[in-house]
Amino acid sequence: MFLITAIAMAADVVADLAIDSAPPHVLLEVFIMVAAFAGVAWFSRELRRERAAAREMSAELDHAQHESKRWRAEADRWREEAREALDGLGNAIELQFQRWELTAAEAEVALLLLKGLSHKESAEVRGVSERTVRQQALAVYRKAEVAGRAELSAFFLEDLLLPRRSPRDLS
Repeated sequence: MFLITAIAMAADVVADLAIDSAPPHVLLEVFIMVAAFAGVAWFSRELRRERAAAREMSAELDHAQHESKRWRAEADRWREEAREALDGLGNAIELQFQRWELTAAEAEVALLLLKGLSHKESAEVRGVSERTVRQQALAVYRKAEVAGRAELSAFFLEDLLLPRRSPRDLS
């Protein structure tokens, strides 16, 4: 649009100069022509800037997709390598739930809490009220003789997360 206006105004200025038009009229058209060419320059610069930004975003997206695939592959590899241990841990957790005589609902809530879900999230997953999940969580804590979620998690994870060697051995 700016380019068409600029070209049309340039042609009109040339035609007006050929017929000796009044200087104010020619100056007005020159001003409009210069403004239109400035608009072309501005639009071109903005277009280049937007294209550069789009290329940069595309590169960032490609990088993020690559990182996502890498992390997914790493997580899959870890799960595969740790499958036997994870299965054993799952069985050990289930056995401990049986020792504590948790109901099926309490065991499900305990697992969701161990996975890090909140009471509200656990209620949504189970399709029950948050109050029900809270009561079941309290029953789990009472039967497990722990003070809360942190102690419940520590019961199962503490030995897994501690280094096999003392901190002095690691330095």
